Amino acid sequence: MKELPFHLESDVSKAFNPPESMAGGVAVFDYNGDGRPDIFFTNGADLATLKKSSSKYSNRLFRNDGNGVFTDVTGQAGLAGTGFDVGVAAGDYDNDGHPDLFVAGVHHNTLYHNNGDGTFTDVTVKAGLDKANDPEFGPLWSVAAAWVDVNDDGLLDLFVVNYLRWQYTDKAQCSDYCHPRHYKGSPNQLFLNQGDGTFKDVSQEWGIRAHVGKGMAVGVADYDHDGRQDLFVTNDASENFLFHNMGNKFEEAGFETNTMLRQDGNPISGMGLDFRDLSNSGFADIVYVALNGETFPVLKNTGKGDFEEVTIPSGMGAQSVRMAGFGAAVYDFDNDGWKDIFVARGHSSWESMPAEMVAKQPNTVFRNLGSSGRLQGLTAEAGFEEETAAHHRGCAFGDFDGDGRVDAVVTSLDRNAELWMNRSSNSNHWLGISLHGVRSNRDGIGARIKVVTKTAKLHNHQTSSVCYASSSLGPVHFGLGTEATADQIEIIWPSGIVQILKNIDADRIIEVTEPDVAGGTPR
Repeated sequence: MKELPFHLESDVSKAFNPPESMAGGVAVFDYNGDGRPDIFFTNGADLATLKKSSSKYSNRLFRNDGNGVFTDVTGQAGLAGTGFDVGVAAGDYDNDGHPDLFVAGVHHNTLYHNNGDGTFTDVTVKAGLDKANDPEFGPLWSVAAAWVDVNDDGLLDLFVVNYLRWQYTDKAQCSDYCHPRHYKGSPNQLFLNQGDGTFKDVSQEWGIRAHVGKGMAVGVADYDHDGRQDLFVTNDASENFLFHNMGNKFEEAGFETNTMLRQDGNPISGMGLDFRDLSNSGFADIVYVALNGETFPVLKNTGKGDFEEVTIPSGMGAQSVRMAGFGAAVYDFDNDGWKDIFVARGHSSWESMPAEMVAKQPNTVFRNLGSSGRLQGLTAEAGFEEETAAHHRGCAFGDFDGDGRVDAVVTSLDRNAELWMNRSSNSNHWLGISLHGVRSNRDGIGARIKVVTKTAKLHNHQTSSVCYASSSLGPVHFGLGTEATADQIEIIWPSGIVQILKNIDADRIIEVTEPDVAGGTPR
């Protein structure tokens, strides 16, 4: 583990204002187009004013110079920020080939346009995203967001996750951070990309505003393969939402898809998540995390329009029941062809807790044991020793040293950001697929990919929404096991075009541009 010179500052105090415990989003994306993943950290502010009154509250952008060296370029990039920032989403909303950033925060959000010359411009007002005060619900506290093309027009739209309604106090209302039941919830928001640099709030028309929750994270996937992107939202201590995309609106389908509650019918402290195919079935599964005593639910997509909870049979139930997690991510860390689960661990509480419910915890990788469906929790074995126990929050992923293994960056409330370099000791092969949409959005977000080798059929899709309040935008990663060649790659672009590539050598990143209809097969 290597520490990066960034310390999360959330204005922690004995007043126990909830934003103190909820900061920590991080994004991994290639902001300057040099082929190396860079790192952006959100940071807090003075809670009384919600202003960055000191440089210690600055957001930070670190340029990846290669060989494990990162340079702080925040000043020249113009990304220091002004308010109490929590979450971040990376995506190229104007399809100019340069990934932009949406930063979600407490009563204030910011859209940064990537100018393509190493700098960013705050275009929040111009884009129409500066209205963080709802006439019915008051100031909105946004914790996360996702870029997703909900209406298949080739432009990335913006979904914003809002948490609870909160006002500053200088006196503690509870002996620690109050349970979410002490606060009222808020609706999430959906903004349609108008294609001219502006966005339109369609939360009401698309059925989002009708569902009030205490949102913590959002995952994006086409779970039923109808060609439209769906959204899974975890809620803190209340029912989750599964927003099924009907083409011109969303229908909340949590109950009928078995994703609303844990299988015992009780709401839990739903935190971060990943909405990704864990079982190589071709359909996106759901993994999310919660606090001690609640387990980390694993929801297997049946391929029939609903999900089956496999938390207990997978072994995750018994292994996670005494753990607390803030973020979850599904990646193949050992390149064996089976995606594993990374959990950024730590409790929401700050004060001392009983020994079996410690607040500071080390991260954990749950290794996917393959077709058995079993998961093996690796903490010390994965390098996460007890001295790395902390109040971990956000996590994001990329191959920082170009060795074909997915690395991780994790934030916490009480230590510098952690850079975990993947040192899995095997000779397995891998493949990265970098997508460039033409009819689809530039990032190819929403594209489904199947890789076929002589021994396996592997599935993944492009999304930048992962973990808690975080974003990872880069090549879609596949571990190939012992196979040095992908016999066939099938890409179903969001536009519906199907593209086939054959006999692709492994151990590299390939650049794939979406063809026009003549070069691909319409779905």
